[in-house]
Amino acid sequence: MRSARLTLALDTGALTLPAEGRIAVYRPRVGDDLGALPQDRVTVVTGFKPDHDHFAKGYSVTAAAPYAAALVCLPRAREAARALIAQAAAEVVPGGLVVVDGQKTDGIDTALKDLRSRVELSESLSKAHGKLASFAAGPDLSDWAAVPRQIEGGFQTLPGVFSADGPDRGSVLLAAALPAKFGGKVADLGAGWGYLAQAILAHPGVKRLDLVEAEADALACARVNVIDDRARFHWADATTFRPETLLDAVVMNPPFHHGRDADPALGAAFIQAARRMLAPNGGLWLVANRHLPYDAALAAAFLEHREVAGDGAFRVIHATKPIRAKP
Repeated sequence: MRSARLTLALDTGALTLPAEGRIAVYRPRVGDDLGALPQDRVTVVTGFKPDHDHFAKGYSVTAAAPYAAALVCLPRAREAARALIAQAAAEVVPGGLVVVDGQKTDGIDTALKDLRSRVELSESLSKAHGKLASFAAGPDLSDWAAVPRQIEGGFQTLPGVFSADGPDRGSVLLAAALPAKFGGKVADLGAGWGYLAQAILAHPGVKRLDLVEAEADALACARVNVIDDRARFHWADATTFRPETLLDAVVMNPPFHHGRDADPALGAAFIQAARRMLAPNGGLWLVANRHLPYDAALAAAFLEHREVAGDGAFRVIHATKPIRAKP
């Protein structure tokens, strides 16, 4: 969909790329086709590790600003979208092209309306359930930049990270259900900004905690929120992460959305990752929405699992005896 708009804009002259210089593409997602752009000049800028690793196979992900032009792939959260546009406007040379592209379901109409009050924005091009428009870098949009916020409990978060306004209800239930004592080596998969990690480290027996988080902004917040020599921070895809040694416990509140659509396969992949990481006597502590069909994934990965806490919307599950993969 993004490719269709971009190709149409370039073919019709609605967009004219600069003849030279780097072109930054901010926050493209796996599945986005950037083939309309000159590959040798594109730098992909993203803090989401799976997207970073995907685009690193064909594009530069290291060339630094300033850029001659930029394409902003609009995120859904309004504050995060504004912050990304502000970042692009600051990192493109004055007068350089800044293109904003997004789906209607991601709030592109609102983003373009907000922009029109701040910059001289081109006419928008509509196609494939989305819109694209551009402006020349130069206007100061620094008041849209991402600013850390302090929330209840003394935690720091950033716009766009999961549960930026406070701990997720499921995570609160999981933290309350954790055992009185843990084994020495623990991982928090999808650690976010560190709420569960802090709860884990409050339990006796933990000697090392791996915080595994794919979103760089969330991990940066976790580094601020979790001040403990036992903590190790990993910018990584939890589904492919490999700990130094097998673990005594894995704790997680896994994501279950791909875009706007529920995708239980994400949580199932986290469950399989936990199975691979755990020692034979290790255990998984998982919170999930009740409607998610994780029982088959749990049965395929563990010999035993049971609900140990929950409410009308969430259930906390303890799974033990990870099934070893066949050679």
